Amino acid sequence: MLGRARGGPSADGSAADGSAADALAGQPLRFEEVYLREFPRVFALAYALSGSRWAAEDIAQDAFVVAHRQWGRIGGYDDPGAWVRRVAANLAASAVRRRLAEARALVRLAGRREPSSTELPAEDGDFWRVVRQLPRRQAQVVALVALEDLSTAEVAATLGCSQRTAQVHLQKARATLTVRLGLPAREVSR
Repeated sequence: MLGRARGGPSADGSAADGSAADALAGQPLRFEEVYLREFPRVFALAYALSGSRWAAEDIAQDAFVVAHRQWGRIGGYDDPGAWVRRVAANLAASAVRRRLAEARALVRLAGRREPSSTELPAEDGDFWRVVRQLPRRQAQVVALVALEDLSTAEVAATLGCSQRTAQVHLQKARATLTVRLGLPAREVSR
């Protein structure tokens, strides 16, 4: 479970020698171990949700900064990486909202009524463009399932919601993706 602690941290907030055996014996993981193991996954999630490699790098780093500041507590969780991914998902949603607000402000300043459309790099593909247009939680659920092949129970634990809520978000997202991408329902339902 995401928020359940395994045991109390040592005086400095890390495991005695930082080994996996200590983590299994109830000692918290060292921050460096989790960072090295989880950074690629956190970055991929942030990139999928933000659509920008630069923003994803910042989001992933910011999520780990938050975790580091609270490592005495976070390091004792069963899966501190899931906690960091939840923070990254929330930061990505905030970044997208901020970028939209900035774009609206620029449009107002330029005297335009509609924002001009900017083409995304070809490497993003239509799929992730459409995913980023989904409501925040739906986009987060799709990204976690598509990038990490998580079950809805694992997605629910990562996002801090019930499994049924995660299932409903995934179901709604799949229906929207089917329509917007013009795919047969069986290709999106997996």
